[in-house]
Amino acid sequence: MASPVKILVLQFASIGDMVLASPVVRCLKQQIHHAEVHICTKRAYLPIVEHNPYIDKRHYAGESPTELIQQLRAERFDLVVDLQNNVLTAFLKAALMVRSYSVRTFRLRQWLYQRWKVNVIPPQHVVDRYFEALAPLGIEDDEMGLDYFIPYKDQVEPDWLPASHQHNYVAYAIGGRHQTARMPVAKMVELCRKINFPIVLLGDKADRVFGDEVARALGNQLIYNACGQFNLNQSASIIQGARVVFSHDTGLMQIAAAFGKRVYSIWGSTMPGFGRFPYRTPYVRLEKLGLSCRPCTVGTNGTCPLKHFRCMNDISFDFVVKELQKKKKNFE
Repeated sequence: MASPVKILVLQFASIGDMVLASPVVRCLKQQIHHAEVHICTKRAYLPIVEHNPYIDKRHYAGESPTELIQQLRAERFDLVVDLQNNVLTAFLKAALMVRSYSVRTFRLRQWLYQRWKVNVIPPQHVVDRYFEALAPLGIEDDEMGLDYFIPYKDQVEPDWLPASHQHNYVAYAIGGRHQTARMPVAKMVELCRKINFPIVLLGDKADRVFGDEVARALGNQLIYNACGQFNLNQSASIIQGARVVFSHDTGLMQIAAAFGKRVYSIWGSTMPGFGRFPYRTPYVRLEKLGLSCRPCTVGTNGTCPLKHFRCMNDISFDFVVKELQKKKKNFE
């Protein structure tokens, strides 16, 4: 019996980047004969990788880099696939001393884009960059998009939601890594009025206060603030059941893409040009074009450096959500 080809995939960046790594994991497993695919990431991302059938073993970075290196060395990997390519992954690759393939990050070009508004970043999705790095291995994108696997225990049943939201609703992921990556509450309220359909607000515990403000401002039964009420996989299940998904530039946007949802992606200080727009799914970009300050470096406490926050405050909601119009006609 042939011995397995042991492959280590490195990715520590974010929830969204972990989801974007899923096509690479799948294609490595399916396209390399006898591949044994391991992944090394943060323990916080365990829910994303724990139930992925294409991953044979998981390794999590802890407080001791020495222990992690010892654990990884004991596996005797044949090659390393580095999907982050930063100081940490360079350190791990040097310690393992095996053949490696690393994604191009274009950090200098991103800095030029943010600081001087000179865009020389290739118009390419980051997943396509991943596969470009793997071309010497003969690995090709199978064009099956992103994966996200939800365990049975986290599948949200209809009666976990209010009666008004049990069968037809819109999911709106209101979080954001920085304040400049999410709309102010007043704009969230404006958007929810525009949608005018049962909406489930999604985010973590820190987002709950914003969700409560939105619900109070609207004062009706269309808003269910689920922020902080469900874990990541349960939030993914809610997204899976939604008719359409609205999202700031968050990991939940990538999860929506994994389920093939139509995504209305909302962009402020960040830009789709960085290569993390919804992958292989229909999407609409909601952003304020023509601003000389976009994209920007985030100011103190994650606020707008110029104090006007026009990238979010000036977004127009002059669009029709066709999927909801069809549903409303059915109700008439």
